[in-house]
Amino acid sequence: MRNIFLFIRRYSVFLGFLILQGICIWFLFTYNRSHRAKGMGVANEVTGWFNTRYNTVRYFFRMKEENTQVHKMNDSLLNLLSDNFIARDTGQPVMRDTVKLDTLGHYRRFAWRDAQAVYSTINSDKNYIQINRGSAHGIRDDMGVFSSNGGLVGKVIATSANYSQVMSLLHVQSKVNVLLKKTGSGGTISWDGNDPAFLTMSGIPKSDSVLKGDTIVTGKFSLSFPPGKLVGTVDAVIKNSATNFYTLRIRPFANFSTLQQVFVSENIDFDEQHKLDEEAKRKVDFKKTTP
Repeated sequence: MRNIFLFIRRYSVFLGFLILQGICIWFLFTYNRSHRAKGMGVANEVTGWFNTRYNTVRYFFRMKEENTQVHKMNDSLLNLLSDNFIARDTGQPVMRDTVKLDTLGHYRRFAWRDAQAVYSTINSDKNYIQINRGSAHGIRDDMGVFSSNGGLVGKVIATSANYSQVMSLLHVQSKVNVLLKKTGSGGTISWDGNDPAFLTMSGIPKSDSVLKGDTIVTGKFSLSFPPGKLVGTVDAVIKNSATNFYTLRIRPFANFSTLQQVFVSENIDFDEQHKLDEEAKRKVDFKKTTP
């Protein structure tokens, strides 16, 4: 208390001067129209400056929440795409009553779930991505994973209750069936383990017209990925005189170094199709060994 009294006593003249200045300014702005207008302008400028800074800070902290909401909305829209449905033969009885039919008699083949990348590596020759969805959320092995911009990322290879491990396209053992969109010619996309900015596509015949910028999409022969989804664009066409096929350098749509939000695609008929495929292979192998 004594310190406060000494402070007031020491600076009483200065405090009195400030009070008188404040009173004078109040009279000036109150009874002088031009000065009042200028004063209001300055006050608005100051208030606007503080409001802008406040909104910027608030936007920063709300950005994660907004991104999550947009991601969930995109997830819902993905599930409504016509690519997820195929026409069903109505001449035969529908044995699977768990398949959702639309009003045109199409049934859903692919379903989508949103997820977040916990981590993603690009510096190894065998890169993986871990997402925060696992078996408790319906995620299983061999499900396809796509980035938030729709680019193919990889395939689920292992799950726990709450997490899943994804083999990235940037993995030397990854091989995916893809198509050159404009011609429909199929090939295989892989990674040579060198530059994470580029993939390699093989199998496109030299009879095709291939140009830089052409789009590469997922093919029709994979049980894990919906056909026609974005994979990348042609960055360079490499001619090899020893073969009748091009080697294409592909720039992926997905940005693996900044991967955050992803979508997981489920082929609802995967088990049935996979079982049939394995059974057919066993029958063929059995016939080969039987005289």
